[in-house]
Amino acid sequence: MRIPSAKILMLCLLFVLGACSSSSSEQSTSSADFSPAFMGQNIDVEVASKWMRSCALCHVRGEADAPVIGDTEEWQRRLAQGEESILRRVIDGYRAMPPLGYCMSCEESDFREMIAFMAGAGQ
Repeated sequence: MRIPSAKILMLCLLFVLGACSSSSSEQSTSSADFSPAFMGQNIDVEVASKWMRSCALCHVRGEADAPVIGDTEEWQRRLAQGEESILRRVIDGYRAMPPLGYCMSCEESDFREMIAFMAGAGQ
């Protein structure tokens, strides 16, 4: 399933606006009910913020042939190679994606959660 990029951009904008309007004491640190941008997926608020600052740059519109968030067919094709293979590419860099995918503060567990999120596995 491919999610139209206009819808994803609108949802990302809603996330950013929502994040700006609430204080940190009001934010949950563990579930997806904080923003419609993450479409009911269970993703940590801090990890979602890292995703917005790094992965979204390419994975919202498919820049440089990056697999688009929510394109479950494409993600399943890639996941068939094994999660460790995808994780290694994220850490080492692959084609146009630099090492760590622009997220210098991300841990391996963050990358695993982001991959699952983009693939639609967190729903």
